[in-house]
Amino acid sequence: MTRELKVEQIERVVVRGANWVGDAVMTVPALCELRRLLPHARITLATRSWAEGIFADVDFVDDLLLIDERARGLRSFMRQVGAWRAHRFDLALLLPNAFEPALVAAAARVPMRFGYATDARARLLTHALPPPDWRSTRHEVFYYLYLVAALEHALTGAQTVTTRAPAFALSVSDVRRHDAGALLHAHGIKFDRPLVALCPGSTNSRAKRWPVASYAALADRLIEESGAAVVLIGARAELDVTEQVVAQMQHQPIVLTGETNLAQTVAVLSLVDLLVTNDTGPAHIAAALQRPTLVIFGPTNSLTTRPFAPVAEIIREPPDCAPCMLRDCPIDHRCMTAITPMDVFSRAQALLACVTCPSHAEVAR
Repeated sequence: MTRELKVEQIERVVVRGANWVGDAVMTVPALCELRRLLPHARITLATRSWAEGIFADVDFVDDLLLIDERARGLRSFMRQVGAWRAHRFDLALLLPNAFEPALVAAAARVPMRFGYATDARARLLTHALPPPDWRSTRHEVFYYLYLVAALEHALTGAQTVTTRAPAFALSVSDVRRHDAGALLHAHGIKFDRPLVALCPGSTNSRAKRWPVASYAALADRLIEESGAAVVLIGARAELDVTEQVVAQMQHQPIVLTGETNLAQTVAVLSLVDLLVTNDTGPAHIAAALQRPTLVIFGPTNSLTTRPFAPVAEIIREPPDCAPCMLRDCPIDHRCMTAITPMDVFSRAQALLACVTCPSHAEVAR
């Protein structure tokens, strides 16, 4: 039998975080609203270990419960159950749709378990919500916010979450920003010109990638015509794409691809004047850090997954087959090849011209 709780009785909350970098950033508004709803509760974010680099300095969660990604199967499940039981959570908010998080919450005997009735897990939840029929037409941010709105209604009968403008911001400590500045300085960045980051890879979809030759042409133009310092970023798995870009460039960029962990990448992005990227995790991170961001969209749905911040813009030339959501294009990748380096450079120039908020200047002093 469900033990109903009032707001003032909820002392310990666990939120099972999203499993991809971009999705994790898109949960920020929901986490901010949860903090507003439960100001005195201790909120723990149970998440993949890489997410520490995103959430380490935020004020809307109290601590992180990191999932050991080296553990698999039953071993991973039992470790999570044990950790959740030890914390004696009063409430679990499950952001992923998968079966396992609901099973962990039920096995850990968390009294209240909120989540979507997906993946045959409804019986494991005390409050199972049907997925909203608008999911494919509204931003993913609202999919996560809807869970917090349902929690608010269950606890208080109110509906204020859905009437407020979603908060969307990440923070990076001064120490991390200073360290990122020192890292860039060690690679030759003198902070006397615009700093532009390019992310030409994508770990989960080759179809998301704007052509290597286009990135190379854009990088050279940014160096020649904007006087920018260009730094290439990405995960180690994307190093081959970065190397292809560098091989086709006339100038030498700074290469950080594969040399920084996610925490360092986040700090570096907090210093850039502009990020140009495919539809991938860094796009959401830079936008949440309030850094100008230009995202090149092809096969994915920009309506639901574009960065949720006014400093972010998208560029797309969608053919009839877009968005297809495929990981590999079965034809000629026309959604990406239709976007020219000059198209992107013009938009990048306009964004650089509008940069007024401080980024790396104070770090260089």
